[in-house]
Amino acid sequence: MTKAVSGFSKLSKEEKIQWIADHHFANPSQGVQIIKQYWNQDADLQKLHDEFIENTLTNFYLPLGVAPNFLINGKNYTIPMAIEESSVVAAAAKAAKFWSNRGGFKTTVLGTEKIGQVHFTFTGETAKLNRFVEQIQPKFYADTETITKNMQKRGGGISAIVLRDKTNELANYFQLHVTFETKDSMGANFINSCLEQLAKTLKEEASVWPDFSETEKDIQIVMSILSNYVPNCVVRAEVSCPVADLKEEKNISQEEFAEKFVRAVQIAEIEPYRAVTHNKGIMNGIDAVVIATGNDFRAIEAGAHAYASRNGRYASLSHAKIENGIFTFWMDIPLALGTVGGLTSLHPLVKISMEMLGKPSAIELMEIIAVAGLAQNFAALRSLTTTGIQQGHMKMHLMNILNQFQATEDEKKTVLAHFQQQTVSHSGVVDYLESIRKTN
Repeated sequence: MTKAVSGFSKLSKEEKIQWIADHHFANPSQGVQIIKQYWNQDADLQKLHDEFIENTLTNFYLPLGVAPNFLINGKNYTIPMAIEESSVVAAAAKAAKFWSNRGGFKTTVLGTEKIGQVHFTFTGETAKLNRFVEQIQPKFYADTETITKNMQKRGGGISAIVLRDKTNELANYFQLHVTFETKDSMGANFINSCLEQLAKTLKEEASVWPDFSETEKDIQIVMSILSNYVPNCVVRAEVSCPVADLKEEKNISQEEFAEKFVRAVQIAEIEPYRAVTHNKGIMNGIDAVVIATGNDFRAIEAGAHAYASRNGRYASLSHAKIENGIFTFWMDIPLALGTVGGLTSLHPLVKISMEMLGKPSAIELMEIIAVAGLAQNFAALRSLTTTGIQQGHMKMHLMNILNQFQATEDEKKTVLAHFQQQTVSHSGVVDYLESIRKTN
């Protein structure tokens, strides 16, 4: 068991690495070598990365790929995707090409409202608290003016401040439920700064409010924090075409494909065990673009899954139907994104990704990312309802298996040729690779 360390954050990077190596690695010198080989050769670039987080040792790389041929609202995009999972980029690109010949993707932003809350306790008459919050509304806005003035110039700011009574669920618990418009900024720091000022104003004004008793004046602030659940910051992405135009798969008619596809979505709408995997596939596409553009994929994930549960049961984020011979596949998803601030202005590859997308606004980025998720879902369901998911996925995974067993270039060529017409499995690849090595 490793002993606790004191003052680790004050050590230099070299000292931190050496401490880790000495206490955690069976071969310390090899561990140090592996860590350092992922440093950037450019010292300034490495320093930039070191300062993103605390106690940095090195860089953990993800591949940055692209999926071209996305036709979105009549405009072509090449979408950057940072992800390690085999077949995700290929599947997105295949779906993009499929729909580029059938009118492309259409998107509609349904709302851009973001949420923050001041959580507090109040012991007293709720009617008095309601009057108090209503009457100090101007003070709330005045006290946050220094924080919101620049955002207001861009058309954003605080939209509304509403008192919510939650005492039926938790004794003495109330909220200031605050809605925001943050334009091209994701807005986390802006929202949290506003909330902390609102909490301060609430407490100070309550302490001198003449209608309150001494007990009522003693409002206790529990916390002030934005919410990553943004059910009114939502974008819709969709595709549609005549069922007759769906023909591209062998051994299945357009009608059968469309019906199986819709039934697969319906299953995810009513069966949570399927819905989780179904939505995970959507997030494969979404997270990859969120990471590539320097946004917070953890917040997006949490918000999306909460949205999938909004009706009391976890369900599919996407939907499909056939009406009057037209196949339609669509999805509504909450996406609180930013194109300014944070890593968007710091990480060099984020800048490249944004440039690749034409330097989009936050609204445009919502549309692009939603489409990536829908494309990924379409590709997965298309495979599941026709050839099966493993055929394409395992062939993409084949190279990972070969690299895991340190196959030479000649061995890779031989194995790849063999599995062109064979079902790929981990054991099958390993067995065939070993048979090649025995004969050589």
